[in-house]
Amino acid sequence: MQPSGQASATSLPIGSDADLAWVRQEVRQRAAGLGFGLVQQTKLVTAASELARNTLVHGGGGRVEITPLDNGRTRGLRMCFIDSGPGIRDLELAMTDGYTTGGGLGLGLSGARRLVHEFTVDTEPGRGTTITAVAWVAQVPSSRPGVG
Repeated sequence: MQPSGQASATSLPIGSDADLAWVRQEVRQRAAGLGFGLVQQTKLVTAASELARNTLVHGGGGRVEITPLDNGRTRGLRMCFIDSGPGIRDLELAMTDGYTTGGGLGLGLSGARRLVHEFTVDTEPGRGTTITAVAWVAQVPSSRPGVG
């Protein structure tokens, strides 16, 4: 799924607040380079920021792997947030708007899910969590009949 001539995956540590800024910067640069519009870039950076903060605060730190994608029709960006923390005990509850264990608004996971096209959570209590978020560059409809 990776386009030829495209840069490979980038892995960044998430161990401090300073690392969160690096994650946001890398996601924005990668998204812009893949042709994401400004609104799409902002959505991706917002999702990445929420997920990176969760990795740091709830997972005790970890890493993000950022990978450019190409499915033959459009380009995209996959972000995998990986930690070895305590895992998510009740995933259904954690994905509910308003649920929080950290005193926030409770929109981190559910909000991030709404900002991307694909969203999966693999978690096991005591063994960590991997959250994968994928967004695809919006297709501009062709103005020519029968094309697109």
